[in-house]
Amino acid sequence: MSEDLLIDQCSPTMAGIKTGSLFSCYADDKKTLNADIRRFNARLVPKGLRLVPMKFENNRALVYMYRPSKLAKDLNDPTAHSILSGLDYPSSGADSKVAILRKKINTSESFPHEIGLFLGYPPTDVDGFIKKGPHKAKLTGVWKVYADEDSAKKKFALYKKCAGVYRTAYEKHRSFDRLIVRER
Repeated sequence: MSEDLLIDQCSPTMAGIKTGSLFSCYADDKKTLNADIRRFNARLVPKGLRLVPMKFENNRALVYMYRPSKLAKDLNDPTAHSILSGLDYPSSGADSKVAILRKKINTSESFPHEIGLFLGYPPTDVDGFIKKGPHKAKLTGVWKVYADEDSAKKKFALYKKCAGVYRTAYEKHRSFDRLIVRER
C-alpha cells in the first residue's frame, strides 16, 4: 500500500471533510498488508485517523480509512441510529460498529448497504437506498442521492476539488504527512 494510493482514494477523509473512505488494493499477503497498515496508522492515529483492513481475498484487500470521532458523531444521528439498530448493530461505540461491519463484509453474501453511514453519506440517502433500491435515486455521484440534491452536488464537487488539490500538493512537495489534517 502506497502513499499515492491513500491520497488518490482518501483525500477528503485525510482533509477532514469526509468521515471515511473505503478502497480496494492489491496486497501480496495478509502479513504484508497488516504491516503496511500498522506503519500508516503510526502516522495517522495521532492526527485522528485510522486504517482498518476490512477484507482480504485473492491478493486483494478492502481497506477502510476513517475518523473515529467523526464516525461516532455521524452514527449518533437518529436516522443512522435507527438504521443500525434495525440491523442488529450494538447501541454503543463506533469501533464496535466497525467490527460488526467488518464481520458482515466477510460473512454476508451481499454487501451491507448501511456502509454509507460509515463513509459519511447522509443517513436519509442511505435509508433511501435501503428502502427504494438503486434505481429510484434522484442523483448518482459519490453516493446515490434520494433527498437533498443541491447539498449532495456541492459535496461531490468539494470531494473532487480536494482530491485534485491533494494530488497536486503531493506531486509538488512529496510530503504525505503534511496532507493529513489533524483532528480538532
